[in-house]
Amino acid sequence: MSTFENSVSINPYFKITDANMAAAKEMLKTFCALVKKEEGCLFYNFCFNGNVMTCRETYKDAAAVMAHLENCGEALGKLGQIVELFRIEILGPAKELDKLRAPLADMKPDYFVLDIGTGK
Repeated sequence: MSTFENSVSINPYFKITDANMAAAKEMLKTFCALVKKEEGCLFYNFCFNGNVMTCRETYKDAAAVMAHLENCGEALGKLGQIVELFRIEILGPAKELDKLRAPLADMKPDYFVLDIGTGK
C-alpha cells in the first residue's frame, strides 16, 4: 500500500494585510514547531502569492488531521486574529473525507474526492 493511499491533504487560503505580514510569518514558526511532533503529518509548509498564503499539508489519514487540529488549535485561533481564512480545500479518499465532514462542518470546506491516481 502506498504511503498516500489514505492520505488527506488540506489547503487553507488566507488573506494577510501588509501591516500583519511580518507578525503572521513569525507565528508560522510556532506552527512548524508544533507540527514536528505530529507522527501523522506527511508534509507541512507555507506558500505565498503576494498577500495570499496557503499551507500545503498532508496527513496519513483523517485521524491524523483531527490530531493536527487539536495540536494546533490554540495557535490557529491566534493566527485567525490577524489573517482572514477565505477558502479551505480538503482532498482525499471518500472514506477518509467522510470522517471529517461533521467535525469540520463549521469551516465550510470544499471537498475533493480522490478518483483517479497512480497508487504510488
